[in-house]
Amino acid sequence: MAPPHQQSQRSASPSQPSGKSEVTDLKSQLRQLAGSRAPGADDAKRDLFKKVISNMTIGIDVSALFGEMVMCSATSDIVLKKMCYLYVGNYAKVNPDLALLTINFLQRDCKDEDPMIRGLALRSLCSLRVANLVEYLVGPLGSGLKDYNSYVRTVAVIGVLKLYHISASTCIDADFPATLKHLFLNDPDTQVVTNCLSALQEIWTLESTTSEEAARERETLLSKPVVYYLLNRQVVFQQIVSYTLIFDELNLGVGNAVWHNIKEFNEWAQCLVLELVTKYIPSDNSEIFDIMNLLEDRLQHANGAVVLATTKIFLHLTLSMADVHQQVYERIKAPLLTQVSSGSPEQSYAILSHLHLLVLRAPYIFASDYKHFYCQYNEPSYVKKLKLEMLTAVANESNTYEIVTELCEYAANVDIPIARESIRAVGKIALQQYDVNAIVDRLLQFLEMEKDYVTSETLVLVKDLLRKYPQWSQDCIAVVGNISSKNVHEPKAKAALIWMLGEYSQDMQDAPYVLESLIENWDEEHSAEVRLHLLTAVMKCFFKRPPETQKALGAALAAGIADFHQDVHDRALFYYRLLKCKVSVAESVVNPPKQAVSVFADTQSNEIKDRIFDEFNTLSVVYQKPSYMFTDKEHRGTFEFSDELGNLSISAEPGDAVVPAQIVEANDKDLLLSTEEKDEGREPGINGSAYSAPSYDGSSAPSATSQPLADLSFLSSSTPGQAPSSSLAIDDLFGLDFSVGTAATPSPPSLNLNPKAALDPSTFQQKWRQLPISISEEYSISAQGVALLTSPQTLLRHMQSHSIHCIASGGQSPNLKFFFFAQKAEEASSYLVECIINTSSAKSQVKIKADDQSSSQAFSTVFLSALSKFGLP
Repeated sequence: MAPPHQQSQRSASPSQPSGKSEVTDLKSQLRQLAGSRAPGADDAKRDLFKKVISNMTIGIDVSALFGEMVMCSATSDIVLKKMCYLYVGNYAKVNPDLALLTINFLQRDCKDEDPMIRGLALRSLCSLRVANLVEYLVGPLGSGLKDYNSYVRTVAVIGVLKLYHISASTCIDADFPATLKHLFLNDPDTQVVTNCLSALQEIWTLESTTSEEAARERETLLSKPVVYYLLNRQVVFQQIVSYTLIFDELNLGVGNAVWHNIKEFNEWAQCLVLELVTKYIPSDNSEIFDIMNLLEDRLQHANGAVVLATTKIFLHLTLSMADVHQQVYERIKAPLLTQVSSGSPEQSYAILSHLHLLVLRAPYIFASDYKHFYCQYNEPSYVKKLKLEMLTAVANESNTYEIVTELCEYAANVDIPIARESIRAVGKIALQQYDVNAIVDRLLQFLEMEKDYVTSETLVLVKDLLRKYPQWSQDCIAVVGNISSKNVHEPKAKAALIWMLGEYSQDMQDAPYVLESLIENWDEEHSAEVRLHLLTAVMKCFFKRPPETQKALGAALAAGIADFHQDVHDRALFYYRLLKCKVSVAESVVNPPKQAVSVFADTQSNEIKDRIFDEFNTLSVVYQKPSYMFTDKEHRGTFEFSDELGNLSISAEPGDAVVPAQIVEANDKDLLLSTEEKDEGREPGINGSAYSAPSYDGSSAPSATSQPLADLSFLSSSTPGQAPSSSLAIDDLFGLDFSVGTAATPSPPSLNLNPKAALDPSTFQQKWRQLPISISEEYSISAQGVALLTSPQTLLRHMQSHSIHCIASGGQSPNLKFFFFAQKAEEASSYLVECIINTSSAKSQVKIKADDQSSSQAFSTVFLSALSKFGLP
C-alpha cells in the first residue's frame, strides 16, 4: 500500500472528477484551443471533450463550459461535432437561454458540405425543443426536406414531427405535411418514405380531432393505391396508369409515383408498412388473396417482428372465411415454430406467447407438433412455464400418453415452480380427457414421492379429479388415506384433504378422528379457507357417521361462531341454525346427492381472449391481457363498445347531466362494460365442492342416511320472540353453551349515506377491479318503473334522491345497464353497484362491491328499498 502523501499526488481519473477545480481547468484548456488550427489541436479537443462528456454523464454540472464548447465546435472533425451536439442537446433543455448561443453554429452546420454534418446539425437543432426557437427551425427544415442526400431528408422528416410537437401551428402554417406527403409518394429512398409515413400518421391522427381535412388525409393513407404503392404488386402498365388516375382523384398531387417493393424496406420499415396494411379493408376476396400471395415470402423472413406482423395480416384478413382461416393456421405454423427455436430466450418467449394464443384458438392444428413444446434443460423458467401451458392445450387422445410421460419427468425437476406447474398440467389434462386411467395412476404415484410441494399440488388435483370422476374415489381414497394431515402445510392442499375427508368419510375409517384432531388445533390454523372447509367437512361427516362426529361437530360450531373471520362465523352460525331447524333440511343443504362437474370455469373470459387476439403482435399477447389493463390513460386508443351493450354515458360529478361517452377514457369505459366476472364473487371453498343442491320440499321424507337423526327433536314450536323450553336441545347434544340471546340475530344497524358523494371513473375502475363481489342478487322492478325506463334519466334522479349516484349508464332495450356508487356519511367507505335491468322481464341483476364487506347487506337493503320504490307514487 502506498504512503498517504503518495496517494494524494495521484491525478484524478477522467471518470472520477475532483469537482469545481477540474471544471475550471477544463474551461481554461478549452478556451486556449478555441479557434486553434495548430497540428494536433483536434486530438487535444477530443480528449477534453471526452472529459466533459464523462463529467456530464455521471451527473456533474458542466454547463459553465457551454460557451467554450460552442467556440470549439468550429471544426471539420465529425467526432468532435457529435460530442458537441450531445453536450448542447443535454443542456439546452434545462437552460433555454444557453440554447440561443447554439443557433448560429447549428444553422451554419446545416449548410455544411458534408451531408453527415448537415444531418447531425439538423437533428440537434430540432432536438433543442425550446418553444422560443421554433422560428429558427423552419428554414433549415425546409432546406433539409429538399436536400439531395437521403440521410439529411430522413432526419428532416423526423424534425418536422418534432416541430409539430413543439408548435403545431408553426408546422401547419409552413405547409410541412403537404411536403411530407409529396416525399412519401415520390422519394426514391425507402427510409425517407417510411419516416414520412410514420410522421404523417401521427400528425394527421392528432389533427383529425379538429380538422376534417386532416381526417380525410388520414383515411387516404388506408386507400387502395397507397397500400399497393407500398407493397408493389408488380403491376402491369395499364394498372399503373389506372392507379395514377386514382392518385389524382384522391388529390395526392402526384403524376408518376415511384413504385417501391416491400423487400427494399428495412425490418422496422416493413413492420410499419405491414401494420398499415392490417388496417386496410380489401374490397373482395380476390384482393385478399392477392395481398396474401404478395406477402407470403415475408413469413420466411429472419426477423421475428416481420413474421408476426405478416401473420397478423393473414389472420385478420381471413376471419370471415373459416376454411381459409384454418389453412392460414397451417401456413403460419412452421415459420413461427422456426422462430421459437432460433434467437434469444426473450425472442422465443415473445413468439411462444403468440403461439400460445393461437393454440388456445385452434389446438387441434398444433396437436401433431407437441414435441416442439417440450422443455429444454437450459431454457429459463418463464419459457418452460409457457410451454407447459401449451402442452396442456394441445393434449388429445392421440398424444396424451407421450405428453403426460414427459410432464411426469418434469415433476422431479430441481426447479420447484416448474415441478409444480408440470403436476398442474397433468391434472388439467386429466380433467379434459375421457380416458384417464393412466393419468390417475401417475397422479397417485406423485403422492408416494414424499416431497411436500409434490404432495400439496397432487392433493389439489385429486380433489378436482374426484369432482369430475367420482368413480375413481376408491382408488384415490385408498392412497390419500395414508397421508397424514400433519405433513400437509399449504392451505389449498390442506383444504383439499379436508374436503375428501368430509366427502368420502364413509370410505375413510379414520376420517372423524382426523377431523377432530384438526378442530382441536383450530386456533393454530391461520387460513380462513381451511377453516371453512373444515366446517363443511365435519358437517358431512356427521350425517354419515353421527356417533363418532358428534363431539367434533359441537367443537367446530363453537369455534366457528367465535371466529374473528366474518365468513367463518357466518357459515358456522348458518349450520347451527340449520340443525336447530331440522336435521333432514340441514342434510339436504350440506350433503346433497353427488353430481359430477362437467366443465371447470375458465379464469379468462372469451371476451378478453378475443380482445387480445384483436391486439395481435403487441405487448397484450405477451402480458396475456388487453392493453387497457396495463397502459396509462393518455396512451390508450379509442375504445369501441360491444354491440350488445351499446354506448355508456358517464357522469363526471353526481347530479350533472349525462355527457357523451366519447369523452371518457378507454379504461373507464371498458371497466363499465365488463359484465363477465364469472367466478369473482364465488368464495373459495364455500361448499367444498361443485355439487348442486336439489330444491327442498318441506314435506319430502328424509333420506335413509339421515333416518337415525330425524328422530332428534331440536326445536319445538313456540310463540315468536319467546324461547321454547327445548330450544337448547342442540346445545346440549353438541356440548355448546349458547344463551338464547346470543343465538338471536340482532337487527342490522341503519346505514346513512352521503348525499354529496363523489367518485371519479378511474377510482371506480380501480376499486371495481380489486374488490370482490359481496352480493349478487336478482330484484323485481315495478311495472310503473319499467314504463319510466324509456328515459333512463328518471331512474338516475330517483336513485340520487336516495344518495345513490350514477357514474355510468347505457345499453339498448330490453337490456339497460347502470353503474351506481354510494358512500357512508361518516367515513370514506364506498359501495359500487352494477345493475342490469331487463325491461321485458321486469328483472334486475345487481352486483354489489364494498370497501366494508360487513355492511354490504345493509347497503343492499337500502339499494333494494330505493329500487323497489322507483315508479311508485
